[in-house]
Amino acid sequence: MLYLTWIILIGAAVGGFLTGAFSVTFVAAGTLLLSLVPIWVGEKIGVALPTAFVSAIAAFLCATLVLGEVGDFYERYWWWDVVLHGGSAVAFGLVGSLLMLMLVKGNRLTAAPFTVAFFAFCFAVMIGAVWEIWEFTLDQLFGLNTQKSGLVDTMWDLIVDTGGALIGAGAGWAYLKGRQNGPLTNAIHAFVDKNRRLFGDD
Repeated sequence: MLYLTWIILIGAAVGGFLTGAFSVTFVAAGTLLLSLVPIWVGEKIGVALPTAFVSAIAAFLCATLVLGEVGDFYERYWWWDVVLHGGSAVAFGLVGSLLMLMLVKGNRLTAAPFTVAFFAFCFAVMIGAVWEIWEFTLDQLFGLNTQKSGLVDTMWDLIVDTGGALIGAGAGWAYLKGRQNGPLTNAIHAFVDKNRRLFGDD
């Protein structure tokens, strides 16, 4: 999936250049470069990112910047923003679970499933709330309209974020319970397996 996303981005950049749609070229090329940042950062700090993680990041960036902004999917499909908010909240729920496991060095006796899930849930919801504050700040300072219908849009975003956070946190809970038979728990397992030293298993 990662290579397919990169091929699509390269194709969009080249196609935009050949047709004179330079904004498409700029966004596609920028998105491609942004998708490489996690790999570069991971190498710098000594964190090995599973291919599935990088693929998800690249796909999310493509869906947000290329399809959402250039393709105008936000205006064409009312549910596009909802899907992206939910997906990002699930991802941050997984990140929160991993951060908590790192803090306790993967000790399953210390890392009670509920504690990990609660931390992950709060972490993901916090990120969603901070994002809404960021959108509000942009609208107030630069006269943009990122919040669309204002309060209603913000509240629905937060509701979706909360639902996604619950799913991501639930995956962390399931992982500690040994129920590693789903895509989300498998993602946690893949990350832990590639970075055992971060979880106290050298």
